[in-house]
Amino acid sequence: MRELQIRLANAWDDVEEVFGPQGGQSGCWCMWFRMPGAEFRTLEAGERRARLRALVESARPPGLLAYLDGTPVGWCAVAPREEQARIGRSPSTRPADPDETGVWSVTCFYVTRQGRGQGIAAALLQRAVAFAAAEGAVAVEGYPTDSDRRLAAAERYHGWRSLFEQAGFEEIARRTPTRPVMRLSLA
Repeated sequence: MRELQIRLANAWDDVEEVFGPQGGQSGCWCMWFRMPGAEFRTLEAGERRARLRALVESARPPGLLAYLDGTPVGWCAVAPREEQARIGRSPSTRPADPDETGVWSVTCFYVTRQGRGQGIAAALLQRAVAFAAAEGAVAVEGYPTDSDRRLAAAERYHGWRSLFEQAGFEEIARRTPTRPVMRLSLA
């Protein structure tokens, strides 16, 4: 039996090992949700990398890492919704309750090839909810993909509907056919 551990993403070398030299998908470095589109497009991958590193080295890391037998194999971004600038501006993810405070968002999963098929995303989501609750969240939201077709790994970074459902999340809004807004109340 392989040993799986989930820890706060506060070790930059481990975050970098998970994302690899390309920074996950196309040099994103998990900054897609954290900044408006125009700002994201003006930054080079190296600048996005530097911003993620600053967050990882801050007082409250921006996510979690999964370790399989001591090797970092997965990432989950989880932070207060107001830190995710793109959520409020996106037609598919904008909040149903934009003035509510204490809502956290799970915006990204990234699992290395070695970690896939091991339940890593489910373990990360479970721990993300616990982390948000410990930090005072009243609810946690996710914005998964919901599609009948088989999705490539690169299309699953938001998570997928059944992943969130299995963790107790319920759909609270759907503005596009393939992107529900899922929520788990912690109250």
